[in-house]
Amino acid sequence: MQVSVLGPIVAAALLATASPAAASDEAGPVRIAKDIPYLTTGGKALHLDVYVHSAAAKAPTPVLIHFHGGGWARGARPESWTGFRPYLAAGMSVVTVQYRLAGEAPAPAAVQDARCALHWVSANAAEYGFDTSRIIVSGTSAGGHLALMAGLLSTDNDIDLDACKAAPKAAAILDFYGPADLTGGGTVTDARSPTIANWIGGGSDANAMARKMSPITHLAPDSPPIFIAHGDADPIVPVTQSIDLKQRLDALGVPSDLFIAIGGGHGKFPPEQRSAMMKRAIAFLCGRKLLSAGACPAPEGI
Repeated sequence: MQVSVLGPIVAAALLATASPAAASDEAGPVRIAKDIPYLTTGGKALHLDVYVHSAAAKAPTPVLIHFHGGGWARGARPESWTGFRPYLAAGMSVVTVQYRLAGEAPAPAAVQDARCALHWVSANAAEYGFDTSRIIVSGTSAGGHLALMAGLLSTDNDIDLDACKAAPKAAAILDFYGPADLTGGGTVTDARSPTIANWIGGGSDANAMARKMSPITHLAPDSPPIFIAHGDADPIVPVTQSIDLKQRLDALGVPSDLFIAIGGGHGKFPPEQRSAMMKRAIAFLCGRKLLSAGACPAPEGI
């Protein structure tokens, strides 16, 4: 299965949609902490931003860790919390993450960084009021891939940096049109897209690395629940990637949901589809009992 070049994604365009009826779209963070270093590697510090929900002052809240898209080679974490309004309105704190891009370090660097961010959230949970039993990893495009990898890797994997071992298990994964299989469906490097080849690198071990960096390689019956969203007209990451992922999850008995945006491109969904997608994502988390009852829509008929 071929995945073509991954374009840059603007998170706000995807996430600025209606939140559940039980929550307010005007909800904002009560505390903002920017440019926090969470990992220093190769002499470079990597940073994240934290947007703390007001409820964290009373009891630990669920926390969303978000990874931006950009083909593992470009892009940056959003400068503001406003694109994550539906999540804050649903009672979640939000963490957005910088990670090493392909020009700085090839695979598995970005995955290691994603795992370190997960580790940091757990280690600093008391400071920011995070509930470590309700950590949700999320991302768009290449960031969706990183969310999948961060959430699917087992604690005994051989990818984690020594400083970030024993990362907590994610409670759920929100995968927005991320590639799940980087192998290209072939056995040679040139079967993959230039974007994937750029991040994976060349050489005799490229095929092994592509398989190791493919989320489908790490699926297991105890994998976290996964919500998947994809446009049926995506010219960048074929929707068949997400359909195949859903079928594999079903076969393993892992709770999952696949939302296909009719007429949706690579993150460019019609407004009504964006709204429906976010409502379904929140409902998925509610169904896993990861959000407070007040943040969840009332059952029909009540």
